[in-house]
Amino acid sequence: MSDGGTIRLAIVVSRFNRAVTDNLLEGAMQAAAKYGVVVDDDDVFPVPGAFELPLVALAAARCPQYHAVVCLGAVIRGETPHFDYVCEQAASGIRDASLSTGKPIAFGVLTTDDLPQALARAGGAVGNKGYEAVVTAVETLEVLSRLQGPGTRA
Repeated sequence: MSDGGTIRLAIVVSRFNRAVTDNLLEGAMQAAAKYGVVVDDDDVFPVPGAFELPLVALAAARCPQYHAVVCLGAVIRGETPHFDYVCEQAASGIRDASLSTGKPIAFGVLTTDDLPQALARAGGAVGNKGYEAVVTAVETLEVLSRLQGPGTRA
């Protein structure tokens, strides 16, 4: 990580599919600790589901104390098209929030066909996408800092 000072993240995490999202949050906190990123309990914002992630991510990104935001969630395919609507709106809303604020908002939202696939990506055989989302936010901040010049931060 660059020497531009301490990075502070907000984490917005869905409570829906909590067996998965709790693991994603644990991975995110491990990555934050490893990379020296500040994330206190007050910096974690639980929301009901993935559909609510973009609004709270936007609000967090507008807060000057946060350099970036990490969104964590798990949308598991069911028998109705609800999955498609929630995934599309969560993804586009998070993208729009990032573009409108100019701050990185990492997409740590799993979109899987079943629970075993989700668990494999939340600390199982495929790794932990919550951990990866924090790494993504940090790396994006570093790139933005390079683009803005020495002594600046996104």
